[in-house]
Amino acid sequence: MLEHYFECPHCWEEQLKLIDPSISKQDFIEDCEVCCNPIEFFIELSYSELTSFSAQPIGQ
Repeated sequence: MLEHYFECPHCWEEQLKLIDPSISKQDFIEDCEVCCNPIEFFIELSYSELTSFSAQPIGQ
């Protein structure tokens, strides 16, 4: 697993995201561990190296 720190786009708390390097393109939604608001993640990897990471807020 790869580790990547990011800020929640809702509460701005820094958090750690574990990323499975065996999947080259990932798009999923998870709730923030601090404020529980939904975040949509877009992640791309190339040869197990992180090339793109985006954490976008989902409005409620």
